[in-house]
Amino acid sequence: MNRKIHRWAAIATALPVLVVVLSGGVLLMKKKLEWIQPATQKGVGHELILSFDEILAIAVSVGHVGIQGWEDIDRLDVRPGKGLVKVQAKNHWEIQVDTKTGEVLQVAVRRSDLIESIHDGSFFHEHVKLWVLLPTAVLLAGVWATGVYLFFFPYVKKRG
Repeated sequence: MNRKIHRWAAIATALPVLVVVLSGGVLLMKKKLEWIQPATQKGVGHELILSFDEILAIAVSVGHVGIQGWEDIDRLDVRPGKGLVKVQAKNHWEIQVDTKTGEVLQVAVRRSDLIESIHDGSFFHEHVKLWVLLPTAVLLAGVWATGVYLFFFPYVKKRG
């Protein structure tokens, strides 16, 4: 019975585990590969002198990114210690702006957020987290437990 549970639980978890493992492996490299996440540049100051309206105007001025207003921006990542703000657009573009001079330091596609959404299941549907990945985690714990049992059972049986 344990072998059957072990086998079927392993089969049921194979695809979700593969997606989580592969996307997690890619995410481990996000600070090493600029294709995944643009490297953080360094500005000249260490405080936010620009207003949010000025940051928006700078982001809009980078035409090929497609930002036309606040509704196109996912978030601002302010890094005072590095003297920059990362303007992250909903279309996965990132603009890094010097917080003192307003100079655009870098414009690049940020793929890490997309890969993270694949990793946590929200890319497929918001309910995938709760209804696919959580049961996968429970089943995977069962696969581990039955695997340990199946491995040690012959040794315990031999001794007893």
